[in-house]
Parts: sequence; C-alpha cells; structure tokens
Amino acid sequence: MEDEYKLTPEQEDKMVEESFQCLIDSYLATKHRKKVDIITKAFNFAKHAHKGVRRLSGEPYIMHPLAVARIVSSEIGLGSTSICSALLHDVVEDTDYTVEDIENMFGPKIAQIVDGLTKISGGIFGDHASAQAENFKKLLLTMSDDIRVILIKIADRLHNMRTLGAQAPNKRYKIAGETLYIYAPLANRLGLNKIKGELEDLSFKYEHPDEYEAIVSKLADTEAERNTIFDTFTAPIRKQLDAIGLDYQIIQRVKSPYSIWRKMQTKHITFEEVYDILAVRIIFTPKIEADELNECFDIYVGLCKIYTSHPDRLRDWVSHPKANGYQALHVTLMSPKGEWIEVQIRSQRMDEIAEKGLAAHWKYKEGEKTETTAELELDKWLTTIKEILDDPQPDAMDFLDTIKLNLFASEIFVFTPKGELRTMPAGSTTLDFAFTIHTFVGSHCIGAKVNHKLVPISHQLQSGDQVEILTSKSAHPTREWLSYATTAKATTKILAILRREERDASRKGEEIFKLFMSENDIAIDSTVYDKLCKLHDFRKPDQLFIAIGQGKVQLGAADLNQLKEKKSQSWKRLFSFGNKNEDVPLDQPVEKIDRKKTIVLTDESLKTQYHLSECCRPIPGDDIMGYIDDDNQIVIHKVQCSETPILKSTHGNRVLSARWATSENAEFPVDINIKGIDNKGILFGITKVISEVNDINISNLKVDCKDGLFDCTVQVYVHNRKGARTLISALSKVSGVKEVSRI
Repeated sequence: MEDEYKLTPEQEDKMVEESFQCLIDSYLATKHRKKVDIITKAFNFAKHAHKGVRRLSGEPYIMHPLAVARIVSSEIGLGSTSICSALLHDVVEDTDYTVEDIENMFGPKIAQIVDGLTKISGGIFGDHASAQAENFKKLLLTMSDDIRVILIKIADRLHNMRTLGAQAPNKRYKIAGETLYIYAPLANRLGLNKIKGELEDLSFKYEHPDEYEAIVSKLADTEAERNTIFDTFTAPIRKQLDAIGLDYQIIQRVKSPYSIWRKMQTKHITFEEVYDILAVRIIFTPKIEADELNECFDIYVGLCKIYTSHPDRLRDWVSHPKANGYQALHVTLMSPKGEWIEVQIRSQRMDEIAEKGLAAHWKYKEGEKTETTAELELDKWLTTIKEILDDPQPDAMDFLDTIKLNLFASEIFVFTPKGELRTMPAGSTTLDFAFTIHTFVGSHCIGAKVNHKLVPISHQLQSGDQVEILTSKSAHPTREWLSYATTAKATTKILAILRREERDASRKGEEIFKLFMSENDIAIDSTVYDKLCKLHDFRKPDQLFIAIGQGKVQLGAADLNQLKEKKSQSWKRLFSFGNKNEDVPLDQPVEKIDRKKTIVLTDESLKTQYHLSECCRPIPGDDIMGYIDDDNQIVIHKVQCSETPILKSTHGNRVLSARWATSENAEFPVDINIKGIDNKGILFGITKVISEVNDINISNLKVDCKDGLFDCTVQVYVHNRKGARTLISALSKVSGVKEVSRI
C-alpha cells in the first residue's frame, strides 16, 4: 500500500494542518466552551510523539488521531476533554510517553481517559482467554467509570473500519466480524444509531463485497422511483401540518444495505420483495417544550385523517423510551398505491438523541448538566455492567457470552404489583424479573403471579404484564435455572452462586480424596489424577473433587483397582497430547500457519488439507473464510454462517482468508427447503425439475404435509452457487410452490 502513497513532506504537512483546521472548525460550530488552546496543545504533542510513524496506507500516523477526534467532536458531539483524549489515545501505547506525562501536561481527567483507552488496547491476557474478549471486558470496566472512554473507542473503531482496505484479508475478516458482533450492538445500546448503521454497512462491505455492491447498485437504480413515491405520499401530509401551523421538516429515510441484506437472508426474499426500504421521518420543533409528547400524538391524529394506519404497527417510544434513550412515535400508513409506509414522528430534541446518542446529553457533557429519563436508563445499564464485573468469571469468553445478552436485546415493559415500570430485555422470564428486584429474591424464587395467574419461573413475560414474585427459603439455584435465565444479570448471579457452592464442594471433595489415599497408603501424583479422571469420565481433577464433595462419586474398590493397574503407553501418549493442547493458548495453533496468506481451495486440497464446515456447508461461489480449530485443522465456513461472528470476535487470530479454485467436476451437498400448497402433483413437479436441471441427483428427500401446506427438504449435489441458484429459480416456478430457500 505504501508504494501507492506519494506525497512530498510539504504536501503532507499541509494535509495534516488542513485536517487539524477541520477539527477546530467542527468544534467551534458546537455549543461547547471554546477551549481551542488545550486542543491545539494536545495536537502538537501527539504530532511530535507520532513523528515519523506511518499507517499501513502510508499516510502519517497523526492523521488517525485527528480523524478520531473529528468523529468525537462532530458525529458524537463531545467537548474539549474528549477531543484531547482522542488526539492522545495512542500516545502512551505506541510511544515512550507515560500516563504521568499526560497528567502533568493535560491534567488528571484527560490522563484518566487516555489510561482507560490504553488499558483496552494493551495488557497481558491469560493463556486460556481470547485477547478480543478480554479487551471487551476491560473496555466495559473502564466504561463504567467514564462513559467517554467507550465513546472514543467506538470513534476509533469507526475510523479503523473506514480505512480497513489497507489491512490484510484475514485481518479484515477479524476486525469486521468483531465490529459486527461487539461494537455495532454497543453503539446501538448507547443510542449512536447513525454510527451503528455505518459500522454494520462497513462490516457488510468487507465480508460480502459482491452482495454489498449489488444492493448499493439496486438502491441507486430505484432512487428516482422512491423519490416519486415520497413526494406523492408526503404532499397531503405537508398540507395537513401547515394547517396546524407546525415548524417541521419531512425527510425520507432509506433502509441501509446491511439491514436490507439481513432481511433478505432471514425472510428468504429478494431485494424487490423488501417492502420497507423507504420510510418517512417528521422532525418538528414543539411550540412549548413541555408539550412535545402531546404534539407527537396531534401529528399522529392528523396523519390518520389522511391515510389508514396499520392497527398492529403503532410503536410508542415517546411515552416509553428505549433503554438507549431513543424516543419517537412510529406509525405505518397505507399509501395511495396500496403500499405500507412507516412514518417516524420525533421532536428536534428526540432526533438529536437518536442521531448522536445519549452522549449529547450525558452528565459529563461540558456546560449544562441535566439528568433526563434517557440518562437514567443508561445509568441503570452501567450499574448492571458493574454488578456483572463484581462477580469474577472463569474467563473472558463466559463474560462476553453473558454481556452480549444485554447488548442485542430489545425491550419490553413490565410492572411491579405497586405499578412501578421496569424495562426488561425481550424474552425475559419471571426468574429474570426476580433478579432485577434483588439477588436474594431471585435465588429463592419459586414462581410468580403474572396478571394474578400463577406461573413457573420459566414463564416468558410480555409487555404490560404485572408481576408478583413468589419466594421460599427452601428454593435454591440449580444448573437447570441457567436455561430459564435470559438476562446477563440473572445468568451472572446464578453462576456466581453455583460457583461458590462448587468451590465449597471441591474443598470438601479434596479432603475426602486425600483421606481415602492416605488410608490406602497410595502416594498422590499426576498419574493418580489421570487414572481417576479417566475412570469417572472427568477432564480435570477439580471436576472430580466437586463430584466427590456433592456425593455424586463414592471412592471405593473400583478406584483402587484402577490405581493399581499399569498405565498403557498408548494412554500415556493420549494423555500427554491432551495436556499439551490444554497448555497452548486458545488463540495459538499447535503448528505454525501463515495467517497472512489466502487459502486456495482446489479439488485436491479439499480432500487432504481442509474441511468444509457441517454447520453451513459452503459451496463454490459462497464468500468463505478459514478457521484453525483446536485440533489445528483448517475448517472452511461461509462468511455469513451463524458461527462466524463468534469465531471472528473471540478467536480472531485463528481466522484466515480463503477463496475457491475448484473445477467444474467437483460436487458439493446443498439442502434446499421448499414450501407451498399441497396440491396434486407438486412432488412430481419438484423431482422432475431437479432431474432436468444440469442432471442433478437427489441424495435425500423429506416431505411433511399438514393442513393443506407442503413442506419439503431435499439434499442435492451441485458444482457451485450458480448451480444452486439456477435450481432454486426453476423450483420456484413449479405450480403450488410459494417459497424456495437454501438452508
């Protein structure tokens, strides 16, 4: 990349100064106090610290901190403290300067934020923890102290995604996957909707370049048609709002490429069948600040006089804001052409929060400090994170799995017996609700009364439910409870209680074990543990001790017989291999593999070197990636496989880029699902089409007919993705078939 970068030193200096001036201009355009001097000081310090260092693109490194600072200022809306921290965010990690140096020059607050950002990037990770997951844990830990740390980190990730093209292909997969799995949901949780959308689109662009370009191209081709629909639909609305005397603007919101693609994937539909690509947004300035909620509903009533509203698609986020602070009234109306169009009604204040997130009104904002409902919601979430961090997890992977439950969740609204409103993630159970009240209540929960009816702890709550928790001193958490808990808080608390009990059982079991060994005059060494773990089917001595302490394992004659047998050489080799693998960090394969090279899949290499994943069954034409598993085998996954986001975000160092180079003779299994009306001859029509399209053979077929509906899953062998698409297209034309999709 550096060969393509050609600028003279003078041109570089001019580029850097112009970029800094853009930062200052964006800062001066805000309502923050004009602390230009300290920002200039931070810029000059960072510029000197990074002097001579270049990015992979070849440009001076200082361009990156400048770009992050501009995002922090203009796109998130933070002030001078955050801008300075953004300019200095890589200084401690990449240069010889220390946090103490930063504190001496810029004060304790900026030093604290820079230190938080440095801890996220640097540090020594445990042997059995993924570096990315450990990073995320540190990120949330520092976030709970000062929200600006995470906001600057998200800005840093956004700029890295905007310049991702300079990275090697395997790095692109890792960073894009991590972004989609962690940073986009985190941005969404903090109300940074615009940044969340861009992070998703950029990840989509690098993971599925062909699909991204195809959707962008189709959006461009249909733009004129959308504009016509928008103008026709909004003309009577403008007339109605003008009559009210409202100060407003109407804009069209086009669904993002990633959102369109996700809908196409989940609903198994084409681009043309995505009906909600266009939405209308009404942004108004209330006549009286306190009446903005009433004005939202006044506009809604006015719209319903013009168009028919969808009875089941009214979303009142005005009275009950989302947990990330989002407020708006969503209504879906029938257009003159018979199409449903969503209209979003929001005030200027609501729009600002929706675009820039809670950061725009956060209590750390320089200047006026107010505590809105939205801020209180974020405060609750940060408190939840602190509670989770208070309970130590065995490794960062468990922590990541736990916290992501809260990141992805949408909300429902539940009431206590006294009528207090509680916001819960969708899918929450009565057990989850019990743990929101108190850990003691949760750990002794036996059920609940929901809307005055008795329900078990596994009962899933719905919006509007009134819940009274029932407890008993004899109730106690078990492993089974983990299948009922869906929130991060409940899962963490149950695990903490179970671990505490298991620690006690382990100590008790170890004492029983040592007494047994002493009474039978057997010396304790590693071979003793190996033999007994093998006999009772445990991987580690700790698991054996817990089982002994809980009374599930009774040491006796069988154990003595096992200990007196000579261990075979084959078992010795097997066990030493197992130990070797466990001592290798999860992100390090046993043998050295060049991760920078792209894997080329040929007919021969697929037989000898690589394995196609069973979970997604990739075929030539699919976007693919390689993954080094625990056995040092390279497994090929589709990039959009449900497993890959977790692999990329938690074991990014094992991800490899890959491409197809197979011949037309190679065949690959594909499962196709066909749904339709169960009319006479539909199965014959399907099998006839399959046999006629490129002479494809059926290897497996399963049919289920119920209530006049036909559901068939068929496995066939094809040469590539094009062949699968041709077959799907032909099957969709069979009489009675309504939906065909590749599983």
